[in-house]
Amino acid sequence: MLAKRIIPCLDVRDGMVVKGKNFIGIREVESPVALAQRYNLSGADELVFYDITASAEGRALFADTLKEVASCIFIPLTVGGGINTLEDFDRVLKCGADKVSVNTGAIRDPLLIGRAAKLYGDQCVVLSMDVKRVDGKFTVFSHGGRVNTGISAVEWAHRGQEEGAGELVLNSIDTDGVKGGFDCEMLNAVCGKLTIPVIASGGAGKKEDFLKLFQEVPRADAGLAASVFHFGEINIEELKIYLKENGVHVRL
Repeated sequence: MLAKRIIPCLDVRDGMVVKGKNFIGIREVESPVALAQRYNLSGADELVFYDITASAEGRALFADTLKEVASCIFIPLTVGGGINTLEDFDRVLKCGADKVSVNTGAIRDPLLIGRAAKLYGDQCVVLSMDVKRVDGKFTVFSHGGRVNTGISAVEWAHRGQEEGAGELVLNSIDTDGVKGGFDCEMLNAVCGKLTIPVIASGGAGKKEDFLKLFQEVPRADAGLAASVFHFGEINIEELKIYLKENGVHVRL
């Protein structure tokens, strides 16, 4: 049995880690380098770095900040934001990323997933999805959660897997930053037919939320969170001990 992973997420804007609620009300938290160094020593299994305004602003991801983060950690690093071409994949990997997360760029050109998987290996290609309920249906949003694509999240997740994505991040806009627990209904609905690893994102508020996630969503391979880790509301080492004591296989 593979160990369940605990993954902090750095949402970076203008060189600083920020956090909001339901993708709005953004405020600055701390330097991404300082937080990355902390998580590298805290027992985190991996780290995710998102340049959250790159796609909306139509620019390349901040390479200098990324290089600093990559140089100071020894855990796997996934990077996303403004990934639209194979050249973007190449640039981010050369900055120190282990995996590249593509969201809006894949919606614009779904074949990008397969081209990147063929060139770099499917283990390197992470499809990230921002999902929100619209008229009772789980719908994909692009450009940092700003644009309703009208695409079914269930269908898009399956297509992403078929195109060659090696991993999927499912982020619930409805629960993002609310700290009321992961969106288990959405997660089960979207990843029911998937075989690739799934990272659940959005809604963690306490350690019990992670336990519920892994108990109620068997397909969830990892739990991702931001503010509860940034502000010390949940200690990663203590969280993993708690999960292990409650029957969840984690790496201590």
